[in-house]
Amino acid sequence: MATFQYIAKDASGNETRGQIEAGDRNSAIAAVRAQGLFPTALGEVKRAASTPAAAPKKASPKRGGPAPAPAAKKGGGLNASINIKLPSWMRGRIKTKVLTQFTRQLATLVNAGLPLMRGIEVLKRQMKDAQMKEALDGIGENIAAGGTFSESLTAYPKIFDNLYVNMVKAGEAGGVLEVVLGRLAEFAEKSEKIKNKVKGAMIYPIVVLVAAVGITAFLLVTVIPKFKQVFADMLGGAELPAITQFVIDASDWVQHNYLVIGVGVVVLIVLKKIIGKTEKGATAFDWLSLRMPVTGTLIQRTAVSRVTRTLGTLLSSGVPILQSLMIVRDTTGNRIVSNALQSVHDAVKEGEGMTTPLAQCWVFPPMVVSMVEVGEETGALAEMLTRIANTYDDEVDNAVAGMTAAIEPALIIVLAVVVGTIVVAMFLPMIKIIQSVSGGGA
Repeated sequence: MATFQYIAKDASGNETRGQIEAGDRNSAIAAVRAQGLFPTALGEVKRAASTPAAAPKKASPKRGGPAPAPAAKKGGGLNASINIKLPSWMRGRIKTKVLTQFTRQLATLVNAGLPLMRGIEVLKRQMKDAQMKEALDGIGENIAAGGTFSESLTAYPKIFDNLYVNMVKAGEAGGVLEVVLGRLAEFAEKSEKIKNKVKGAMIYPIVVLVAAVGITAFLLVTVIPKFKQVFADMLGGAELPAITQFVIDASDWVQHNYLVIGVGVVVLIVLKKIIGKTEKGATAFDWLSLRMPVTGTLIQRTAVSRVTRTLGTLLSSGVPILQSLMIVRDTTGNRIVSNALQSVHDAVKEGEGMTTPLAQCWVFPPMVVSMVEVGEETGALAEMLTRIANTYDDEVDNAVAGMTAAIEPALIIVLAVVVGTIVVAMFLPMIKIIQSVSGGGA
């Protein structure tokens, strides 16, 4: 017989912790469920510590025994796994695809009846991402030592953000962890899909723009100077057409001031970063991003879709509305939208509705405000927010298609005008040279 430590929820969502003796893990789960409890975490006591006493477990890394060696590599027991971590600059964010895949697989395993600890162990063995695997190690140790899943996630904020942690906490409280994990995976998949569409729409314009700048720079620095020398030799200092002189002057300026241009670009980038770190500067940049002629509509619709989907997912998972609004406010990535959500939070806190503060922010169209009002009146706010998000996902698709259709020919025309101007400017003097040569030969 082995001793297992468990964390479980009763029918009311109250948390219960205790120990139970059973022949194996499945028998322990069955025994806990026989008591009318829903186990959210279960681990064998012998795995959590090398001896039954708690004090030797804390001292085990110092004794250097063979059993604590794997834990010592990552920092020891529960407290070490939370407090001893690499510096933040050494830990980047893992790919969204990795986190989404983990969440989806864990939801499937838990929904199939596999205990949470067992599911984490299974996924840890097949995990290829080193940082995620290390996090799963620490999470498993934390749960085995008596911590909850949501508490364990807070030790890795660069992997599991506030949205993730709070939804898991709500799932644990309601005994529906597998449902919440499924919603998290679905949310991440849809958010990543929208993000990839926006990125994909910007690839072609950026490539064309970079090509235009590169070709223009090459012509001005390499080709134009050679034509300038030919014109000087063949025309003997005769006056050049105005367009030709303009292109040659531009070429001379670029050749003599390329360092100034490079430094100027770097200074502009640095200034943008410095100003963007200030509250007023960041707010101004966020306002401009929403007001840009072509991309502003796309960014606005993406923001509305993200806000409504995140808020709807949190509310449907059981997270209180005030807490949900604060989480959404901190994850919007746009200060204009964040300020609007802060106003909504303050209004709800005072017992008012969401409609009035939303209507005061121009980011949220009247249709969104009306649907939110209907959701509040009917008590189906979460479902209404999800419908808004689905609608605006389609709007984002249309905006991406429209932006691509508008930008592509515009950039091609700009490239053609720039290159065509240079070609014409170089061709006009050649006509004069040909005419002079023909006249001399006659």
